[in-house]
Amino acid sequence: MLYSKTTPEQKRVALREMLASGTIVQFPGAFSPLSARLIEEKGFAGVYISGAVLANDLGLPDIGLTTLTEVATRAGQIARMTDLPCLVDADTGFGEPMNVARSIQELENAGLAGCHIEDQFNPKRCGHLDGKNVVDLDTATKRIRAAADARRDPNFLIMARTDIRAVEGIEAAQGRARALVDAGADAIFPEAMKDLSEFQAIRDAVDVPVLANMTEFGKSDLFTVDQLQSVGVNMVIYPVTLLRIAMGAAERTLESIKATGSQEAQVENMLTRARLYDLVDYEAYNRFDTGVFNFQIPGVR
Repeated sequence: MLYSKTTPEQKRVALREMLASGTIVQFPGAFSPLSARLIEEKGFAGVYISGAVLANDLGLPDIGLTTLTEVATRAGQIARMTDLPCLVDADTGFGEPMNVARSIQELENAGLAGCHIEDQFNPKRCGHLDGKNVVDLDTATKRIRAAADARRDPNFLIMARTDIRAVEGIEAAQGRARALVDAGADAIFPEAMKDLSEFQAIRDAVDVPVLANMTEFGKSDLFTVDQLQSVGVNMVIYPVTLLRIAMGAAERTLESIKATGSQEAQVENMLTRARLYDLVDYEAYNRFDTGVFNFQIPGVR
């Protein structure tokens, strides 16, 4: 009821333990607090909060238009509704190294278990689009060093994302990954890998956990967890999957209403009223104070 019973500090420890377990963990992307609760209920290890999803949900493209305040606020709303650790996309850190430092502390305050910071220019673009530009090595490492120095909870995960593979190739990505780890990164997110051999190359380059981004319509095939684990990947995210499927369903329903004059044809595809009430735990609120929360929980639909 209300919010998670697990503290942010406990979630950060849990994330560290997962990544050290030797088995791959799956983090679907949440687009709302309620979707995070569903991810937890379905037995996933954690929740990913995509910068692209946060921007798109505001009606904006993923080109660095969202602010630290917007990201920290929405990510905090999502994180506090689940006992799972939440990893958030912090883009390029929202500015220069001092801004990066502030970003880390704001995300700690919001209850996140960790974040990743990338080495693109700002304004940035989606990692699976062409024409990306990356900053020089000195700038990239300063961002990560500022992040690592700023955190107050040593278990808050600082992950470095590098987009350099698309610009300079896989060997450059290996070198940058090593440099980012040396700067203080606890984990590496190599973006837009071409195939499994490239994930293996990153795995061979560093001794920290490696993340794989399995986003639809991107540069990588949609590899299974078994395939990714076979090349040493520790975490896999599905950043925009739930938003895309939800918006696809919303579009089809609106088209059906427009065409037929009613939503009746789509009712069978909807979450029922009873199921929605179950997800938001109406019954717990009812038990909390029947003098105030005295509604009835429907048995069907």
